[in-house]
Amino acid sequence: MFTSLSDRLTATFKNLRGKGRLSESDVNSTIRDIRLALLDADVSLPVVKKFTHAVRERALGAEVSAALNPGQQVVKIVNEELVEILGGQTRTIRFAKNPPTVIMLAGLQGAGKTTLAGKLAYWLKDQGHTPMLVAADLQRPNAVTQLEVVGQRAGVPVYAPERGNVGGHDAVGPTGEGTRSFGDPVAVSRAGIEQAKRAQHDVVIVDTAGRLAVDADLMQQAADIRAAISPDEVLFVIDAMIGQAAVETALAFQDGVDFTGVVLSKLDGDARGGAALSVASVTGRPIMFASTGEQVKDFEVFHPDRMASRILDMGDVLTLIEQAERAFDRSQAEEMQRKFLAEEDFTFDDFLNQMAALKKMGGLKSMLGMMPGMGQMKAQLDNLDPKEFDRVEAMVRSMTPFERTHSKQINGSRRARIAKGSGVEVSEVNALLERFTEAQKMMKQLARGGGIPGMPGMGGGPGKRGKQQPQRKKSKSGNPAKRAAEERAAAERANAPKTAPTGASFGGGQGAGNGAPDLDPANLPAGFEKFLGR
Repeated sequence: MFTSLSDRLTATFKNLRGKGRLSESDVNSTIRDIRLALLDADVSLPVVKKFTHAVRERALGAEVSAALNPGQQVVKIVNEELVEILGGQTRTIRFAKNPPTVIMLAGLQGAGKTTLAGKLAYWLKDQGHTPMLVAADLQRPNAVTQLEVVGQRAGVPVYAPERGNVGGHDAVGPTGEGTRSFGDPVAVSRAGIEQAKRAQHDVVIVDTAGRLAVDADLMQQAADIRAAISPDEVLFVIDAMIGQAAVETALAFQDGVDFTGVVLSKLDGDARGGAALSVASVTGRPIMFASTGEQVKDFEVFHPDRMASRILDMGDVLTLIEQAERAFDRSQAEEMQRKFLAEEDFTFDDFLNQMAALKKMGGLKSMLGMMPGMGQMKAQLDNLDPKEFDRVEAMVRSMTPFERTHSKQINGSRRARIAKGSGVEVSEVNALLERFTEAQKMMKQLARGGGIPGMPGMGGGPGKRGKQQPQRKKSKSGNPAKRAAEERAAAERANAPKTAPTGASFGGGQGAGNGAPDLDPANLPAGFEKFLGR
């Protein structure tokens, strides 16, 4: 969603790198680039003006002029101001003291309210609550049926006494006035809450009707439902790809319904993301949740600080850790740790367990996208084909239980059978086994403290097998011309910009020469040291 904005901001900050002092001209040039980047991302003009004014005032102040690294201090300021316009603090559902907690969803048709209702219910169920969905959208064709399907996927009951519009059109009388009614959404909403009390559900989610555009009938119906059920939370669901129209739509719903929080749907789309940077600032209501896919589990709490970190290509390690904790089974993790310390072989069964956990986290591409500095490797990530992992998994699943735990015993005839069973060539099976053998060797060397073979800066500890061999000093050539050429080459290497093959992928900072923001805790906002485990 924020790829374009992130790329432009990262390119802007590269111009500040290495400067010991920032002039007013440098600051103005940076602010101009930030303004253009935000406008290109469809951020509302009033929000852009407010944001750039705040950044400029702080960038010309003492906190930058007195900083040891002014360029990184500007990055810190931009990060803090991004957090501010995204809502500042993380906020989730405020539950009622006396259940059930009533949550009403409002928004335009097509914004994803019905799908969002199922995702929210699934998330609440995972938190230990007992939610129930109420089908109060009786206008859109088959909306009730869709909510029932979504509720079934989420494993949550749906209260739907009225079938609503099952696909027909409103009937118009012979004189042109009047339309057919599909039921009373106000009565359904009120009855749904009573049913939740009887069935002892502690949360009720009311799915209301929308329109293709804001109109008086839509607002009146939503206002009537709100007045009848007195919800604890009114969530305004908005399509994150709506662009500049986001502000106008949000203000209309704020005046008509007075929502308490915002949910961004379709945040995984390829639009420029201006809605997310506009709505919270203009309405003063926090963005509470984000919907990121089609599955009921593709739903997350919206953290302004983490989203700002993603936009600035600092990654989102905290979310990555949370997803890993949910995806990896504790007993499996303890078993892997035991095998690692005991230097036992990593088997294909272990590999399948890791693949399953990776899929729960959204896949390798999604996981790597949350790592700091990975915006620098966008092309490589785009070329990462998830189908390759499916092919590897197919080869592993074509192996017998014995073969998965004894990879060295897989001979030529076994390889041919595995290739035939998985629909690949024997050469692909050979390549998989070779890579797997190297992985086993690497894990054993890591367990002994020897570091990762061929990886600079990843040397081993003090273990006797992990000691580094001292490098012999290279003798100079006796040929004067050759010796002069060697000295010139050495001087060029010494003056070349330093690169960090291992750090570049993980946001090694300016010292690594990768253009990513410096991750030294001294130069980052409060709390960012948690990303580095310091």
